[in-house]
Amino acid sequence: MPHISISFRRVITFAGIFILILFVIEFNSRLEELNRLNDQRDHVRALGTQAMQTQVALQTQVAYAGSTVAVEEWARTEGHYLQEGDHPVIPVGVPGSEPVIIPTAMPSPIPMQNWEVWWSLFFSD
Repeated sequence: MPHISISFRRVITFAGIFILILFVIEFNSRLEELNRLNDQRDHVRALGTQAMQTQVALQTQVAYAGSTVAVEEWARTEGHYLQEGDHPVIPVGVPGSEPVIIPTAMPSPIPMQNWEVWWSLFFSD
């Protein structure tokens, strides 16, 4: 059996290499964690920016809803209110004439073939 001499210098060298490998592995795991945290930070920043834009848009809508322009617009369109000097127009029919009734055509059902009936029975939802 050959005799392998163990020198103090070899032990220190291998221990140093082993510790260096451990440092590299730890550094790599920390870099991965840093990248993951940076991605999360970017995602949270995007959500925060979106929330701020939504808040600004809602504040703008609230400011517009409280303005006199919005009130006048609602009063004329949905409230059917008139201002002084407006002349309302009410359409009326000609006396003695009946309204024109246009009959809607009913679509005729298209008969299905037997294979289509069986197909729909077995494979339709």
